[in-house]
Amino acid sequence: MLIYLAEWLNDYFPGLPGTGLFQYITFRAGLAMILSLIISLLLGKRIIGYLKMLQIGETVRELGLQGQGQKAGTPTMGGVIIIFGVLVPTLLVARLDNVYILLMLLSTTWMAIIGFIDDYIKVFKKDKEGLSGRFKILGQVVLGLIIALTMTFHDDIVVRMETSTAWEVGLKDSDRVGSMIYVEEKDRTLEKGDYKTNLTNVPFLKGNRLDYVWLLPMDYHEARRWVWLLFLPLVIFIVTAVSNAANLTDGLDGLATGVSGIIGATLGIFAYVSGNAIAANYLGILHLPGAGELLIFAAGMVGACIGFLWYNAFPAQVFMGDTGSLTLGGIIAAMALLLRKELLIPVLCGIFLVENLSVILQVAYFKYTKRKYGEGRRILLMAPLHHHFQKKGLHEVKIVTRFWIVGILLAVITVITLKIR
Repeated sequence: MLIYLAEWLNDYFPGLPGTGLFQYITFRAGLAMILSLIISLLLGKRIIGYLKMLQIGETVRELGLQGQGQKAGTPTMGGVIIIFGVLVPTLLVARLDNVYILLMLLSTTWMAIIGFIDDYIKVFKKDKEGLSGRFKILGQVVLGLIIALTMTFHDDIVVRMETSTAWEVGLKDSDRVGSMIYVEEKDRTLEKGDYKTNLTNVPFLKGNRLDYVWLLPMDYHEARRWVWLLFLPLVIFIVTAVSNAANLTDGLDGLATGVSGIIGATLGIFAYVSGNAIAANYLGILHLPGAGELLIFAAGMVGACIGFLWYNAFPAQVFMGDTGSLTLGGIIAAMALLLRKELLIPVLCGIFLVENLSVILQVAYFKYTKRKYGEGRRILLMAPLHHHFQKKGLHEVKIVTRFWIVGILLAVITVITLKIR
């Protein structure tokens, strides 16, 4: 909203100091982070007080974990703080006619509703199971469908590339959206176009490009008609897996918040370079016109996570609940997909992946050994993985700090994949 106000003021009062700053995406991203941090800090205290007044406290099951009893009664559903910290700055400083921003606003709101309903049932209905698993999965599937269909058919979600490159990957003029673009570069004129394509970036691959069409066992142009049959399930799987993995990671004070903030900052870097023609060309990645606006959303997410961490760090004054964890997971999945960095999720979201796998392996091994030996056995002392380390006697602050360090390492590795081919 503020960017439109600045443009209006600049039209009627040319040269008015300060209005030109809103043309720069880096300025708006910085402003979004500051706003989200202030909103989270100021709003957080009020929301925590309100949650305490309503007696919305966490019910803790006795699992024999160090310091577990002290968490009983801590307000939950604090993810509302993060949601406000993300949405308000985005609405204020981002371009609201940008399809990428609109999809992120929808993804955030959609997952927030699912998480809120889940927490509401747990807290007010006293049902520890919360929202039925099939309804939760259904909500995630619907969001995945919306993202996949929009990416497939919306004319504003395109890849800008030279005509010669488009021909090399099998695209035709009929795949181009709009007219040709002529760019002056190094004393030559380049002919570029915006193409509807299912191309994605592939880490470590020399060409750094993969078209999902190539995975279908049929003629290329025939495959383009049916590629959605492959793309839709993939998007749904990613949205469901990442959001549930973020939910599983939210088991120690500040763990999911800190890890999500690190991931959000990394995705912000990808948003900037993907939306910038010069940076994308230099790094040899796909140039996504308009995707740079996602830097503002990522900045808001990072600011909201830092602000929430003020209250969520050990000893936590509030828990995010499913309202926050499912939302953060949905945001990360949606942004990675829109930036065509979904194949980097196993690296960037390595903490989420390991936490998720620890539960899957623990349950599978327990069932297998119970069938084979008549008694279930465990790989870990307790799943998810962070509880295993608690059982080994490590303090949760040490566990969380080490997980953050690993998360930063994975983020750095993810960034340098831009140049490692």
